This record gives sequence, structure tokens and C-alpha cells, in this order.
Amino acid sequence: MLSIIQQSKFLKLMIVILTIIVLVFSIGLSVSLGAADIHLSIIWQAVFNFNDNVTSHQVIQELRLPRALAAVMTGAFLAVSGAVMQGLTRNSLASPSIMGVTNGAAFALVLVMAFYPAVSNFGMTLASFAGAGVTVILIFMIGSISPGGLTPVKLALAGVAIGTLLSSLSSVIALHFQLEKQLGFWMAGGLAGTDWASIQVLLISGAVGMLIALMISKSMTVLNLGEDVAAGLGQNNIVIKIMGIITVLLLTGAAVSVAGAIGFIGLIIPHMTRFIMGTDYRWIIPVSALFGALLLVLSDVVSRLINAPYETPVGAITSLIGVPFFLYLARGSSGGDKK
Repeated sequence: MLSIIQQSKFLKLMIVILTIIVLVFSIGLSVSLGAADIHLSIIWQAVFNFNDNVTSHQVIQELRLPRALAAVMTGAFLAVSGAVMQGLTRNSLASPSIMGVTNGAAFALVLVMAFYPAVSNFGMTLASFAGAGVTVILIFMIGSISPGGLTPVKLALAGVAIGTLLSSLSSVIALHFQLEKQLGFWMAGGLAGTDWASIQVLLISGAVGMLIALMISKSMTVLNLGEDVAAGLGQNNIVIKIMGIITVLLLTGAAVSVAGAIGFIGLIIPHMTRFIMGTDYRWIIPVSALFGALLLVLSDVVSRLINAPYETPVGAITSLIGVPFFLYLARGSSGGDKK
């Protein structure tokens, strides 16, 4: 059955359409459920006929709708970042959280909170981008300068090492400046407090990052045949990798600056997508975005309901799904090249 889906463009389109329908329903569910449940008809009115004198309309517009949209974009961006990282490195275990990119963003945010506590939200976002970007560059540099050049295994080891180092430094700085609560909330991951300013950050960064990811999707499919084969076909692999790094930087930087260190979406979703849709990244990139958005929206709903009226960090929900999946992958894979 899966092989039939992978070969049929019609079935792939049906999966995309079905996922979009389920995603729209899940967004409505996310906006509806909370401390006080709101009927779907009121959500429709709040969106298309807003009345600022109605409390439920204000709750929807100022709290729940931005949160639901942030979950959609954050899940999509993390999933696409993971797909791009796995495609560029041909490493089945590559993802923003496992390879230290989110730790780099966290380190930069802790530095800003410690030394520039009055910085604006925009400044925090820039710090997150800078931290993610420097970490990506360091990982590729350290992996490349070792004997034998850059390989998927070396890249993964460099990511884990740098991520662990930055996480430890973040903890030391947080303890010294008494930022444990802020750092703990950020590392747990969550979408509470998301506002329309956060949505703007996600939209701007995400639009550019997603566009680049789609532009290089065909090239990543060729790259997965092997770097020598891709080069023999006239492809400039260095340019493709640079564009891929920029994509990961933009998408991961935006996602973690808004939602914190939500892990495993970038690991789980690309694998699911390849399993269902095949190895063509022209399908993997957009479908990973849809699956990632759906997973995080539903995880956010569960995080609010599992221990109501208290809220469980959404990162804990994704970790409950992701850790067994990671152990399964680690058991069956050496982290080498995917053929």
C-alpha cells in the first residue's frame, strides 16, 4: 500500500488535502478548548465579525487564535528544518534539537537576559537567530576540519558535543544571574503568552525560510543519491548546503524564539513523511510542514487538557512521543548515510 502511495501523485494529493482538512479542524479545536470552552460558532463570529465588547471575542483574538497559529507555524518550521538537515547530511538522526541548534539559541537568549535584561522581544528574536546561526556554523566547521572531512556521523557527534556544552554554559549563567525560572520555562517549550507580534516574526522569517526550502527541494533529492553523483550531474553542492543552512537558521531561529526548545518534531515528522510519501523532497518539504503543524497543534491541545486547569509544557508532550521514536531509530541506525 505504501509503495502504491509513493508512486501515485493522485494519492499523495489526497493525503495533502485530508491533512489540511484535519489541520483546520484541529485549529478550531485548539481555539475552542481551554479554561472556558468556546463554541465553534462564536469562534466564527470572533474572526469574521469581531466585537470588542464581547469577552469571548477578546479571548479568541488576543489569546487563543495567536497561540493556535503559532503552533501551526512552529510545528511546520521545526519539521521542515529537520527534513532539510536530514537531507543535507544524509543522517537519519539529524534534527534541530538533537544537533544542538536549539541549545545555541537558548545560550544566546540567556546571555541577553543576563547582560541586557531590558531588551525588547525583537531583540530576543535576533539573539535567538544569532545563537542558532553561530551554532550551525560551528557544527559544520568542527565536523569538516576533522580527518576524512565532513561525514554524517561526525556532524552528529559535533552537534551533540556543542549542544551539550552550550546547554551547560546556559545553566551556569542562569544560576549565577538567577534566571533559572526563565530558562526552565523556555527549555520546557510552550506557546502560552504568544501574541500577534510573535506571529509577525514567524510569518516574516518563515516565508523566506520555506521559500528557500522549496527552491532547493529538488536539489536535495539529487544530493541524497550521493555527493559525487550530484556533482557529476552538474549540481553545486556547496551552494545547496549554504542555502540549506540559511533555511535551518531562519526556521529554527524563529520557532525557538517564540516557542522555546520544543524537541523531536524535526526528528519524527521527516521520517513519517518519507515513509508515506517517498524520497522526493518536492513532496517531503511541504508535507512535513503540514504534518509538523498538525502534530504541534494537537500536542498543544493535549498539554492544556492533560492536567487541567494547569498547563503542561508542550515540549513534554512532544518528548513523550519523540524519545521512544529516537531510541528506535538509534537502535536500528548507526547514523550513517541513507541510501
